[in-house]
Amino acid sequence: MPAASAPVFLELRGLSKRFGERLVLEGVGLHLERGEVHALLGENGAGKSTLMNILTGVYLADDGEIRLQGERLAIRRPADASAAGIGMVHQHFRLVERFSVVENLLLAAGGRKGLRSAAEASAALLRTAEQIGLRIDPQAQVADLSVAERQRAEICKVLALGARILILDEPTAVLTDREAGDMLSAIRRMADTGLSIVLITHKLREVIGHSHRLTVMRQGRTVAANLPTTSLSMEEIARLMVGEQKAGPERAPSTLISNGADLLIAHQLCVSRADGGVGNDGVSLRVRAGEVLGVAGVGGNGQQQLADALLGSLPIEAGNLSLDGAEVTHASIARRRDLGLRIIPSDRMASGLIGELSVADNLALTRVRGGHYRSGWLNRARMRADALAAIARQAIAGATPELRTSLLSGGNAQKVLLARELDSGVRLLVAHSPTRGLDVKACAVVHQAIREVAASGAACLLISEDLEEILALSDRIAVMSAGRITGECPGGSSAEEVGRLMLGHV
Repeated sequence: MPAASAPVFLELRGLSKRFGERLVLEGVGLHLERGEVHALLGENGAGKSTLMNILTGVYLADDGEIRLQGERLAIRRPADASAAGIGMVHQHFRLVERFSVVENLLLAAGGRKGLRSAAEASAALLRTAEQIGLRIDPQAQVADLSVAERQRAEICKVLALGARILILDEPTAVLTDREAGDMLSAIRRMADTGLSIVLITHKLREVIGHSHRLTVMRQGRTVAANLPTTSLSMEEIARLMVGEQKAGPERAPSTLISNGADLLIAHQLCVSRADGGVGNDGVSLRVRAGEVLGVAGVGGNGQQQLADALLGSLPIEAGNLSLDGAEVTHASIARRRDLGLRIIPSDRMASGLIGELSVADNLALTRVRGGHYRSGWLNRARMRADALAAIARQAIAGATPELRTSLLSGGNAQKVLLARELDSGVRLLVAHSPTRGLDVKACAVVHQAIREVAASGAACLLISEDLEEILALSDRIAVMSAGRITGECPGGSSAEEVGRLMLGHV
């Protein structure tokens, strides 16, 4: 990395961005030097992705400027970024699985000089891999590659296209410990060759061990910019990320029942992901009647697999699971629902509701099997009456029983889901990111519903990447990292205490 007095290689200055009335970036800045690994840090929703999407031409900034080697750089589309030598390797790789590695490069190159034939592209990939110390097979079909091999192929593809500024989004999130170590070593080697790297990560040990400087974002603003990594401890970095808050936000009064019955016991659960990423590795949890147990953690650390395993849509390979005293490790989804399991999935339209069906049909989906609306034919009149009652009870704005559910706003669609899932039979609610994408008013409705579940003597397992949500609602807080429960905090813990555990530091 060059001396601090050298001209700035890439400068982001005063970048701001709005989506409608929502200000998502405000005056953000960052300096990147040639041959530097610059860590970009911040909690989920801090604005890191939006900032990088501006740099790569996906979004256009409303204010501010980008300068490359002192000259103003206009990036209006991804092709402009690519022409300037800016490339990004996303957490979810941009590779066509049915193509070979070299075919993916040819597709991305679009006939540019030096990459017009398979022989030229293959040579470019091998040359790039050798320069940064990675091994790839240009002829291998992407579908046959492991996650780590796909990542190496994606990096080599981006660099072969001419990138001299490389943005890596959570590059170790889907890797084993050994693979992560190899990748971090490769990142430093890339910097040693003169590449400039923006490393987006939540893992502070990686920041301390493998970056030169860091920038921290919080709530769309830069709260620390271009700080030498060696000047900060992990505790200081964690404090910058989560703020100086000493206590959590105003917390809902606990409805925890003293010595309440165990409604959920998960013991050493192990589940895998089909793509080889982080699943669950010996997860143990206990949730009692009247309790909200929050599961905090950075996304991609096994939370989705935990929710799927509890629901029954992902098989449990080892361990045991019981629900309200009944063994359900290998039970069907229907059996678990009969025992009182209800779920608010992380993606309401993909996993909870069917957008093309009417509101009435979505509300009835889980009750038809039990005969509630059947006596030979479906009792449409009863379905409509129940839907009208639910719409009134939940104040679902703009809804009618016949309205196609996809036409509802996110908040009102979530109300449909709440109306269906929080019936009289609920014993355990698994709420995964229940307020994702909702406005403040809709968030308040969801939070009140969770409180009422616990107050009724049922229980809630709240899985969320929103730390304030976890702090506001939870009687206990379990922290999940790399597919394991890595720590626990009592309700009322500070953001700093939970944030330190989330980031892997105890």
